[in-house]
Amino acid sequence: METLDQNHWYPLSSDFNSSATAHSPFLFSYPNLFNISSNVSTQSVPFQGSSTLMTAVISLTVFVVGLIGNTLAIYVVLRYAKMKTVTNIYILNLAVADELYILGLPFLTTQNVLSYWPFGSFLCRTVMTADSMNQFTSIFCLTVMSIDRYLAVVHPIRSTKWRHPRVAKKVNAAVWAVSFVVVLPVVIFSDVQDTFNSCNMIWPEPKDVWSTAFILYTATVGFFGPLLIICLCYLLIVIKVKSSGARAGFTKRRRSERKVTRMVVVIVVVFVLCWLPFFIINMVNLVVIIPESSATAGIYFFAVILSYANSCANPVLYGFLSDNFQQSFRKYCWCWWDSTEKPSSVTCTSTCLL
Repeated sequence: METLDQNHWYPLSSDFNSSATAHSPFLFSYPNLFNISSNVSTQSVPFQGSSTLMTAVISLTVFVVGLIGNTLAIYVVLRYAKMKTVTNIYILNLAVADELYILGLPFLTTQNVLSYWPFGSFLCRTVMTADSMNQFTSIFCLTVMSIDRYLAVVHPIRSTKWRHPRVAKKVNAAVWAVSFVVVLPVVIFSDVQDTFNSCNMIWPEPKDVWSTAFILYTATVGFFGPLLIICLCYLLIVIKVKSSGARAGFTKRRRSERKVTRMVVVIVVVFVLCWLPFFIINMVNLVVIIPESSATAGIYFFAVILSYANSCANPVLYGFLSDNFQQSFRKYCWCWWDSTEKPSSVTCTSTCLL
């Protein structure tokens, strides 16, 4: 049975179209996830019924939770002076990237529901570029945070001049600049496909080579490479902690550093767990043809939405793992509740201005 070009997606049915055309910054390779044979356009894949509604509901839930959570995280870091630590400035950058990434989800959901891209070529390129930039920025932020933890724990004295809020802001700006350079292929090649009116990457010939190279490129630069650096940082931290016993006068400082390090480690682990399924699917698909079915469509959708779910999980982690974030969240919620119940309350005003 003749195999169609892997770089083109061929609709099986409207419901499968809804599931398979999902794209996020690293989902440009989605046409390669299903190597579709020549006669499948007349077949119906059993991924039907309430699949479109379920997709919309799940996407909406992730969008709302992520938008509220990251907005709150951004607000408390900017609002309260005690939150402007080096680590929190990096977290602020991560929250901004997560927020902007989440804002692309309605476009993804709309394409899923309608089975085509209704927003035109300009928005297609804009959304693809913004999503990919925000995703690269997220992993680069986590890498920077891990390096910062390494400096704080292993070189606490020598790193003082580098671990300063002013330096952290410059590093954040550099992260965004690097992310833009990294996603230049997206800026150049993303557009609306003429055949199926879907927003995707349109590669020049030879398309298979470009597509494979891009998958390897995004996986290396946007996941496995930074993950290697992150693991190395925490390996050196563990070695340092084990080699140095508790010293008098440093116990309180080390306890504080340990808490911050634990928070960053958990954020990194959750990121890996949320993104690993997607990259595994893409890498496996380079070696083995993944057959199309309702099961594979469901697995693929799960991998896509899990990557977005990571962006709404981070604010929850901040609240559970950071005492400063907990206090700031409570302060904001109390202020909001108090101002709702008693708009002219002096208590609310004084609390909000702390």
